[in-house]
Amino acid sequence: MNHDLPHEVAAAFAGVKVLITGGAGFIGGHIGRTVAAIGGEVIALDDLSGGFEANLAPGTKLFAKSVLDADALTKAVAGCRYVFHQAAMVSVPESVAQPEQCTRVNVIGTQMVLEAARKAGVRRVMFAASAAAYGNNPTLPCREDRAADAWSPYAMSKIAGEHLCQMYARNFGLSTACLRYFNVFGEYQNANSAYAAVISAFEKALRAGTKPKIFGDGGQTRDFVHVSNVVRANLLAATCPRALEGEPMNIGTGQRTDLLAVLRHMARALGTSDACEFLPARAGDIRDSVADISRAGEMIDYRPTVDFGKGISRMFAATASV
Repeated sequence: MNHDLPHEVAAAFAGVKVLITGGAGFIGGHIGRTVAAIGGEVIALDDLSGGFEANLAPGTKLFAKSVLDADALTKAVAGCRYVFHQAAMVSVPESVAQPEQCTRVNVIGTQMVLEAARKAGVRRVMFAASAAAYGNNPTLPCREDRAADAWSPYAMSKIAGEHLCQMYARNFGLSTACLRYFNVFGEYQNANSAYAAVISAFEKALRAGTKPKIFGDGGQTRDFVHVSNVVRANLLAATCPRALEGEPMNIGTGQRTDLLAVLRHMARALGTSDACEFLPARAGDIRDSVADISRAGEMIDYRPTVDFGKGISRMFAATASV
């Protein structure tokens, strides 16, 4: 298990019970497997609309329910020290198509998770925030002290989630951490969804001998962060000794890469052609994004330990072994 954790952080989870909402999803599953591997007890709440039981660590107790189910939340969070709130409608295009559902799941759902955590006496809630909060910010790298800019229902919902976390910290004393994920990729990411993340979608197409699809001209840039770095950030935030009150923290690498460069790298690694199919840009998508990760470094001692090349190698190795 490549968890890249300081010994004292790993030791802090021994015998500790945690709740992961969206625990059968891509990131939630990685958090759960890591917590289980270092001796924690994992409870997952996931309605399985986008997650899979195969993502759960052995021994995980699953509540196959939505974050909108108050009774299920109350039962799932009982006795938990930490909550990792990963459950969400995660697709920008899907949020544009279904803005009301996005608000229900991502805003009302987050409020319900925070309330259940408060009532259960949880020590800290880690919220999966998003770099989508920056919108089409012309000034790079993205810094947390800049005003949020919602270009999609998804972005709006994640910004609202941050405000909810801050409000619960200020009014109810519930410690919260808002981790603004940039473009997360890695092993076991679902490439079969219509809204698959770009790297997993590229891999699926390249392995199948078909042309990957690029929405736009391929010159758009992203900060691609391997999922192991995101897991590490969550566990560092959970065990951080300082007070946390929902301050947003960027979780990325500080490096930007355009999509055509990503495709070329992946095609070379697999020994395939990098020919692709260009399609119109999608509504709500942003042009450029890269993180300033200094705040996360200062607050929770976060630094990425797996770079893009190593992350792609791990992803390909996992796929090849399936």
